[in-house]
Amino acid sequence: MDYWIVVVDDEPLSLTNAKNLLRAENMRVSCLKSGSDLLVFMENHTPDLILLDILMPDMDGFETYRALRRFEEEQGRNHIPVIFVTGEVSSDTERRGLTAGASDYIHKPFDKDVLIKRINNTIVNRKTIESLTEEASIDKLTGFLNKVSGTEKVTDICRGSSGSLMILDLDNFKLVNDIFGHDMGDRILVAFSDVVRRNVRQGDVVCRIGGDEFMAFFPGITEEESVSSLSDRLNADLLKEAASLMGEDHGIPLGISIGVAMESAGVNDFQLMFQYADSALYEVKRNGKHGYMIFDPETTEVSTEEDLGAELSKVIRIVSERGDAKGAMLLGQEAFSWNYRFIERFLTRYGGSAARILFSLTSDEKGPIFSEMVSEFGRSLSQTLRRTDIILQWQQSRFLVVLPLYSEKETIKVIDRIMNSWKDSGYAERVSIKYTASQFERG
Repeated sequence: MDYWIVVVDDEPLSLTNAKNLLRAENMRVSCLKSGSDLLVFMENHTPDLILLDILMPDMDGFETYRALRRFEEEQGRNHIPVIFVTGEVSSDTERRGLTAGASDYIHKPFDKDVLIKRINNTIVNRKTIESLTEEASIDKLTGFLNKVSGTEKVTDICRGSSGSLMILDLDNFKLVNDIFGHDMGDRILVAFSDVVRRNVRQGDVVCRIGGDEFMAFFPGITEEESVSSLSDRLNADLLKEAASLMGEDHGIPLGISIGVAMESAGVNDFQLMFQYADSALYEVKRNGKHGYMIFDPETTEVSTEEDLGAELSKVIRIVSERGDAKGAMLLGQEAFSWNYRFIERFLTRYGGSAARILFSLTSDEKGPIFSEMVSEFGRSLSQTLRRTDIILQWQQSRFLVVLPLYSEKETIKVIDRIMNSWKDSGYAERVSIKYTASQFERG
């Protein structure tokens, strides 16, 4: 039992007895003689449990207990379990102690087996409760508070602290899932979470409110210079992490957009601050992304529940976001399947044709060199085709391309353009490319 127990008692003999019993069970013991000593001690220490005598001069156990809980609340600390101790045999005293909120109650002189068992049960129960509470409060992927717990904590902080409420949104994150798959998307979110941790202070509160969107409250930050510096660091660090995970040439314009509401805007109510930060975030998204905007009540529009037109425009801009990437979309299998089925349904209902082309690459060169040449062909496809076309890397050396609303004659021209573009890549003589094409038509 590697526990740290604090014993508070004004009787030296009781302190010595408790210390000897607990140390015999390999517990660390700190002995204090008064409630005021305990409060001073707790400023810099966090034991596992406190044995607190009730009958002490100046400040008795009940007064000490109430002062301890006030201190913990003010400091935002978890409550340390307390077992009240007394030499009195009185059900009223015991009832009063348990009503006050103590974890247990024990009489002096101590019975060693009873004392050890109650200490162990109390600490184990408390750790179980804390573990369950933490599990219900923490987002498992990022390690930040989840939306419910984060909102509750930020709401409390907003009532008594000046600072900045920020909503952080990853720019073009959907492309990571579409092109590299959801596993890579999770790795990017974890990497972003690590970036945020490296750039926040103790006392700042960060939570994940859904998908690739996060919320944070920074007490004391009320100057734009601090926000600008934070935005620059987060964007620069995220790009480094993305390059290490997806390669320098991943081609996705990842970044972070931040909407900011400051207490100095005239409000410290969470709901209003969140609404202001969300409106500022929308302006960042609309004006190029990869940066921040601080809400200004004179220049930033705030959409209301009745302003459905503005809300519709906002939602469409966000969900259709693709950034500045050019060319066709290289998708993961799940995203490709959804897009392909949509094209089929569209042509069946409204008519038209689409082309399907399967490219196969072979080479005498193997390993990383061949993989690089395959990747280069994928990039060449993406840059040569239209934004409305879709690409799936079916196997390591095979690419399936779908060209919506293309006739057979137009498809031949596109294939010629793809092959001519590949000739300029520098790999054409080292890689053999075969292809087959078919048309999907509905009248």
